[in-house]
Amino acid sequence: MNFNFSQNLILEDLRTRLEPLEEKHFDLLLPIALKEPDLLKYSPSPFGSHEKLTAYFFEANTQRAAENRYAFAIYDKLMKKYAGSTSMGAISNRDLRLQIGWTWLGSEFRGTGLNRHCKFLLLRYIFETLNFERVEFYIDSRNETSKKAISGIGGKLEGELRSHTLLPDGYRRNTLIYGILRTEWKQVKANLVQKM
Repeated sequence: MNFNFSQNLILEDLRTRLEPLEEKHFDLLLPIALKEPDLLKYSPSPFGSHEKLTAYFFEANTQRAAENRYAFAIYDKLMKKYAGSTSMGAISNRDLRLQIGWTWLGSEFRGTGLNRHCKFLLLRYIFETLNFERVEFYIDSRNETSKKAISGIGGKLEGELRSHTLLPDGYRRNTLIYGILRTEWKQVKANLVQKM
């Protein structure tokens, strides 16, 4: 099944709801960006001010129109608040693969299990609805939190791209590639369900 960029895709369980990132989410997510300007220090995405979040939203919308990335707002049903954003990107219907990334959560939501629920919803949709073969995660080699999180759900480290991505501060990061295959999903799913 091909990924349909024009759909209003909502993924949810008892803990979280992922809904398409739209302008209505801007004012709801802006306090996180202003309070935690260094939240995306390992990412090439603009962040940390009104202007940079505007650019973040513009880029997300542009990438969706180009049929390359589909961004979500993350709503935490437990706390009854919008918590951040995540995306599916580099979507290749031909190769049946995509990336999960561009993920950020405000500090009050981190370590609560919310991110696990988000990953479960995305992976279930990718492997069980789209029937894709592969999911990739690109992570800055310095980002210990993300490396631990992806390894914890069953992502396998596949390699390192040296001097791969230019960050806003001028640093050229080394990017680690993690992957999950369709053949691994059953075990990854069981692991996630147990942890949730």
